Amino acid sequence: MTTKAAVSCLILASLLGAFLVGVSARPKSNETDRAAILAVLTTQQNDWNRGDTRAFMNGYWNSTELTFAGTRGFTRGWQTVMERYQKTYADKAAMGMLDFQELEIRPLGPDAALVLGKWHLQRQGGDIGGIFTLVFQKFPEGWRIVHDHTTQSPPETK
Repeated sequence: MTTKAAVSCLILASLLGAFLVGVSARPKSNETDRAAILAVLTTQQNDWNRGDTRAFMNGYWNSTELTFAGTRGFTRGWQTVMERYQKTYADKAAMGMLDFQELEIRPLGPDAALVLGKWHLQRQGGDIGGIFTLVFQKFPEGWRIVHDHTTQSPPETK
């Protein structure tokens, strides 16, 4: 083998090695991010089920730029979203027991993810539920919801 061919093989092997390292590192990052996002949602579910709206809100970006879209339109800002939750779910009976289901996490880049899922509240006054789409962003303090679009399913007719 000539020196030129040997150098070409060495360069090709180095590029292939770098590519494989990059490919193998990506899924680990995705798995870590997925676990961190699931941890935020699990913590929110637990906080809700304890009746702690303020702790539940820790999963959201504490910013005036936070947005929530629901059946009544847009709500903007962390404080306003918290007040909306406190008004709509004024006590533990109204809050019920929250369960998230069918969660699907789609990375949108290294610092953003889309989460699709279903929510269900089991309450003495009647269960409710629906679907949601969350946009998460990674901040120095961790993953936070920057946009929440939640809809309630119509009651089932019998």
